[in-house]
Amino acid sequence: MDNHFFKNIEKKTGVNMKDIFELANSLQNANFKDEKTVRGVIRRVSQIANKPVSQEMEDKIVESIVKDGKQLDINQISKMLNKK
Repeated sequence: MDNHFFKNIEKKTGVNMKDIFELANSLQNANFKDEKTVRGVIRRVSQIANKPVSQEMEDKIVESIVKDGKQLDINQISKMLNKK
């Protein structure tokens, strides 16, 4: 994809595409059964999106992914964040 496409996304979302690509690369071999890893991902996404996540919400997301054995579902996490 061309650079213009990504610049448009950055303008519309306020999210730096470099940050998104770095996050995506870090997720490729991440162990989502490891609570520490999942918490790190949640905090990084929160930081990139400039959307704070309370400790209670972080705990719920971690439980959903790690303890309940669910896969990382971005849509589900988004729904949980929007319930704040």
